[in-house]
Amino acid sequence: MKIAIIPARGGSKRIPHKNIKPFFGKPIIAYSIEAAIQSGCFDKVIVSTDDEHIAKVALAYGAQVPFVRPADISNDFATTLTVIQHAITWCEQQDWAPELICCLYATAPFVQPHDLQQGLSTLISDDVDYVFSATTFSFPIQRAITLSVGGEVSMFDSQHLNTRSQDLPQAYHDAGQFYWGRVAAFKQGKPIFSPNARVVLLPRKRVQDIDTLEDWEFAEALYALSHTDKFIAK
Repeated sequence: MKIAIIPARGGSKRIPHKNIKPFFGKPIIAYSIEAAIQSGCFDKVIVSTDDEHIAKVALAYGAQVPFVRPADISNDFATTLTVIQHAITWCEQQDWAPELICCLYATAPFVQPHDLQQGLSTLISDDVDYVFSATTFSFPIQRAITLSVGGEVSMFDSQHLNTRSQDLPQAYHDAGQFYWGRVAAFKQGKPIFSPNARVVLLPRKRVQDIDTLEDWEFAEALYALSHTDKFIAK
């Protein structure tokens, strides 16, 4: 059995009601639910939430909300892994026998069904623990700088002060959309960023993490641009 689990607690502080905040005409969580359903990858699409308003929205867009997430894993300190492990345990108690899980974030309006399909295909064909979305950094991380409390500038890695950008290896980062994994790997808490993981590479124009209001505004601008004739998301 293949199950999508969408974590969506109700206590967001930086962006109140973030998981169901309207984003171009519908609650932002709807994009993740619809992508999961349209992908055809899943036997069940579940939203893990402690909030009745989120539950109602999730049900309206076709997801299942078969349990209420416990309060002790619905606070600011709860990790995504803990939430996924709880959902897996609940599913196993129902004799659902999940084998492959996809953790899909609720605030991922750029996620596409074919990305989820590619992730599943790679997970199976490469026989790895995890497959997750990733993208490139727009600037060489080897040339990053840091600022002290007093404002003094220093490089993270001064050996690359005069290295040409084209001579530096490309660096990538988690795109914050989805994480396919085997149930055994999630249950054992195996690290996602490891040699036994693969990525689905996304173009930067389809990636925006949403943690702050500034992130939200940037995501809106990017989404609007992506729906113009000259900027079609692939």
